[in-house]
Amino acid sequence: MEERATGIILRTRPFTETSLIVQWLTVEFGRMATVAKGARRAKSPFIGKLDLFYSANFSFQRSRRSELHTLREVQLRETHAHLREDLGWVHQASYFGLLIEKSTETETAIPEIYELLEHALTALPKTKPSARLVFAFELKLLALLGYEPDLENLTAEPRQLAERLAAGSFEEILTKPSARAYNELNRFLQTSIAGAIEQLPAQREKALAAALRALKTTEPS
Repeated sequence: MEERATGIILRTRPFTETSLIVQWLTVEFGRMATVAKGARRAKSPFIGKLDLFYSANFSFQRSRRSELHTLREVQLRETHAHLREDLGWVHQASYFGLLIEKSTETETAIPEIYELLEHALTALPKTKPSARLVFAFELKLLALLGYEPDLENLTAEPRQLAERLAAGSFEEILTKPSARAYNELNRFLQTSIAGAIEQLPAQREKALAAALRALKTTEPS
């Protein structure tokens, strides 16, 4: 029996000469993997439908032997095409997906994490690459996972910044605090993320590169 889900593609990779493995974050089943048989063929019905950050409704046949299920049909909802217009946005979106992969179990539904990623992908291309959005995503994800950091360990300005980032929507992240506050919050979140998933992903540096370079010469972006 076929099952249906709504998901965002976190990653794809070749499986055979003609097939792809597609890693999804779904509303209904959390993080899950499907194999798209024949997806790499020129006339595949999957052509143009399976790429990083694409959002889709899809159907799949559940495997009885593994966690790799067979993808049947895909109906695109959103391609998030604007993300590809700036490498900084791509790095940040990729980091968000990697964080979710490393911090969640397969086929464990947490709809709030799906909503968090969906909102972040929509917000990213509305402003230039910003450290604020990365910090906000980290704080919100940690809270959803039950690893909410103790903000009392921060001094006043970065604590106030963290509280605004954790509580507000991505579209409301407009304040421009000092470089000192950014640097302290950055170090604090490095420790918090590493503690939650045991190792700080190297991709975090790329996700923050453009925004943190600006701190050396001007107010944060």
